[in-house]
Amino acid sequence: MDIRVLSYFLMAAREENITRAAQLLHVTQPTLSRQLMQLEEELGVKLFQRSNHSVYLTDEGMVFRRRAQELVNLAEKAQEELTQKVETLSGIIAIGCGEMRGVQEVAKLITGFQERYPLVKFELYSGNNEDIKERMEQGTLDMGLLLEPVSIVKYDFIRMKTKEQWGVLIHKDAPLASQDVIRPGDLVGTQVVTVHLNTPVHHELVGWSGNFAKQMESCVNYNLLYNAVIAARERKGAAICVKLDCHYDDMKFLPLEPKLELSSVLAWKDQQAYSKATTAFIKYVKDVYR
Repeated sequence: MDIRVLSYFLMAAREENITRAAQLLHVTQPTLSRQLMQLEEELGVKLFQRSNHSVYLTDEGMVFRRRAQELVNLAEKAQEELTQKVETLSGIIAIGCGEMRGVQEVAKLITGFQERYPLVKFELYSGNNEDIKERMEQGTLDMGLLLEPVSIVKYDFIRMKTKEQWGVLIHKDAPLASQDVIRPGDLVGTQVVTVHLNTPVHHELVGWSGNFAKQMESCVNYNLLYNAVIAARERKGAAICVKLDCHYDDMKFLPLEPKLELSSVLAWKDQQAYSKATTAFIKYVKDVYR
């Protein structure tokens, strides 16, 4: 299985039309069809459902598409790193970031580094701790901004100076919106949108709520805040979240009391070989926070 054939597969999956995909790949339609059938034979599964004019991914094809994209991305990343010019630092550094104010510190680090090395580019991926760590393990992310508490035994890291303050975004028409803070027990009886269950961050919130945690009605769980706010606003409920420098219509942020603040870390895999650009950025980060 070579990368070129995986690229063919991804193009056909995207276009859902063999003729159009072949034109974009600059190959003949019979060549592309033959390569895709050989790929199916090699894998021993049917990747496409075919009709007269279109192709659609099977369930197996949708699973394979994700892995194929990861392999193509890794191959492109490896080629970029190996062909990097010796005399000029360049390349792409991929960083996963959770939704938190600590991203401002990462942005300052990126700006300062690019002032020294303007040919280095950065890719930012938004996700929660679990998404980011999975991609770091796969090699598609070089670093990750992770919200504590988080297991970082396999990582080297620096801790951000910014504290992440927890509270709720609540609809302005909700009875609790008249308050200045949210205390344990206040959210009982309110439809609550909260972070995914059974994660370390969720356990911190349960610990803050104490005995009231079992009485709270969690109607939706989320990993990224924007969609959570939409759900909470529709229900005229509350989304438990960190404070961000964002405005949401009809929603008001109330901090938790007693105050709940968590830290974040910028982490990377320990004992791993990185590109010259990533290695230089890690050194720069360490120097800044020394």
